[in-house]
Amino acid sequence: MPATPPPTNAIPRTPRNPRSPFKPLTQLLTLTANPLPPLTWPRPLRYLPHTLIALAATALAATGADLTARLLAVTHAATLLLALRRPAPAYWLSLACCTAIPLAHPPTHDNELWAWAVHAGVLFLLALRVPLLPAATATALSAALGAALKLLGAGVGSWPTVATGTALYATALLAGAIRRGRREDRARLAEQIEATAAERARRTVLEERARIARELHDVVAHHMSLISIQADAAPYRVPDPPGELVTELAAIRANALEGLAELRRLLGLLRAESADDAPADTTPQPSLEQLDALLSQVRATGLPVTARVTGTRRALPPGVELSAYRIVQEALSNTLRHAPGATTAVELGYGRTTLTLRVTNGPATGTAPPSPGAGHGLTGMRERVAMLGGDFAAGPAPEGGYEVTATLPTHTAHTAPPLSPDKDSPA
Repeated sequence: MPATPPPTNAIPRTPRNPRSPFKPLTQLLTLTANPLPPLTWPRPLRYLPHTLIALAATALAATGADLTARLLAVTHAATLLLALRRPAPAYWLSLACCTAIPLAHPPTHDNELWAWAVHAGVLFLLALRVPLLPAATATALSAALGAALKLLGAGVGSWPTVATGTALYATALLAGAIRRGRREDRARLAEQIEATAAERARRTVLEERARIARELHDVVAHHMSLISIQADAAPYRVPDPPGELVTELAAIRANALEGLAELRRLLGLLRAESADDAPADTTPQPSLEQLDALLSQVRATGLPVTARVTGTRRALPPGVELSAYRIVQEALSNTLRHAPGATTAVELGYGRTTLTLRVTNGPATGTAPPSPGAGHGLTGMRERVAMLGGDFAAGPAPEGGYEVTATLPTHTAHTAPPLSPDKDSPA
């Protein structure tokens, strides 16, 4: 199965080093790009956060009463844009701005929280992309820097302002960590759903192959039993048979019995679904001889079905007969479940070396009830055709409805009386 690319909103996972699990600064010193993933909202709104951050940075860059203040504002605003792609370098640049702004141009009472708010925004964008421990370390360094600047007498405002800025940092850390956790949970859930779907598909194929093997076991066992019986009875059909012939026939019978016993031993596990399973069904496996009876049963349910046979109808190898019958049966069952009342046509084409099956149905004339099936029908048909080395196709028909086509190789040339006229059967 081809690998599926990760979801676009997946959070990049940082590999862990088991020898040094506590290295938070390594997450803060990297220059590797870590873009902010878009939202899982409708396409026009996926990049709404990026747009809002860009607008906020633009508005901040336009502030400043003089050239120095404006340059500091532009630089600090650029950290928000940088944090959209490289959060770690943006954090250190914002931290440098938080140090330079109160030293070079102390804020006024009206805008003294601006630098704190911008740095809190950078911390939030950082917490969205890095694990909790590095993000908490960055938050602690930022709070410690604000307190140190206040103790050194830099113009960072009053102690309530420092406390408010520290609270902004903590809020940014908490919000970013929660958001990151939810995104990681969704990514893990998507991976689990994908793995479950792949496992379900694999199990479906195995179940269908086991069912096909059980049916083919009955066909092969029947013919091997006939070989054994004929080899045992052959010496009595000829007066005074040569000893070498009797010995060879006995060896054929012994090999047939041994092969039959081995076949039953291997396929016995496929028949039993539990330790106290009921005895296996010994009903003979169907063939195309029972196709007319199958169509009659389907018509009795109210589904209009026509049948058409082209070419010289003949007996085919048992495996081909069984697979052809099951494919038609499953296709008609799908029509009954998903397109009740739809006009349905079954076509069999006998070629010189192939048997072509085609089952088509038109649009449904009624409402399809909830299907109790497990959705394994197409998988089973595809596995049967692949086992015989044929071709299979299924999909919506151009004129509406659905179409199933299968081409099965055949190798038997003897003919048998036709089972039904080579013409359309009445609906």
